[in-house]
Amino acid sequence: NIRIILCQPSHPGNIGACARAMKNMGLNRLTLIRPEIFPHASATERASGADDVLANAKVVETLEEGIANCHWVFGTSARSREFPWPQMTSREAAEKVVSFAQEHQEIGILFGTERSGLTNAELQRCDFHLTIPTHPSYSSLNLSQAVQVVAYEIYQHWLTKKPIDSAQPVETHFEKATKEEIAGLLKHFEETAIKIGFMDPDHPKKLLPRLKRLFSKAQLEKEEINILRGFLKLTQR
Repeated sequence: NIRIILCQPSHPGNIGACARAMKNMGLNRLTLIRPEIFPHASATERASGADDVLANAKVVETLEEGIANCHWVFGTSARSREFPWPQMTSREAAEKVVSFAQEHQEIGILFGTERSGLTNAELQRCDFHLTIPTHPSYSSLNLSQAVQVVAYEIYQHWLTKKPIDSAQPVETHFEKATKEEIAGLLKHFEETAIKIGFMDPDHPKKLLPRLKRLFSKAQLEKEEINILRGFLKLTQR
């Protein structure tokens, strides 16, 4: 239930190298968002035996499709952003990823395009920002290198944990909302805010990004989504 998500990868060889890095560390679920060239012989060649990861890769057109079924999304970024978000290193993130995975929750780890990484808008769709510590004089990593480091940290942390018997259901106190459900709530808030005059659609300022961050920090449950949307529905009458 851990998915590596590559956003608009430009070179098929990098896709293949990422598949190889994943398989080295026991990961096999790959999502590609609008790849420039895929499938391609270069991807297969660079995969070096991880052909099954490529063959089973899910190809989608939008970020919304790519993360729709995820309960948690970690967005990778090499630099600080203007709008603050919960941030952690790849090692710190690995601990959370393994913990969530053992609770049978769906996790997505999002990597940006080779040229410029993830945009601010894409990072705002994530719950956490993940950085890989590097020497300050040169922090740029190749896409497959970044995937390898993150996958390695996850695998190393998994080795320190006693695997949970998949035959025994894990008792959880709530069912976390998916990204698709949270996006629906955000859209509902936006429509309601415009209708009651709370938000000017031409000058929304930072209301929606702040709501995204609030929802992420709140770790909303499915039932809580239903309560909030019911409240909004009555407000719109």
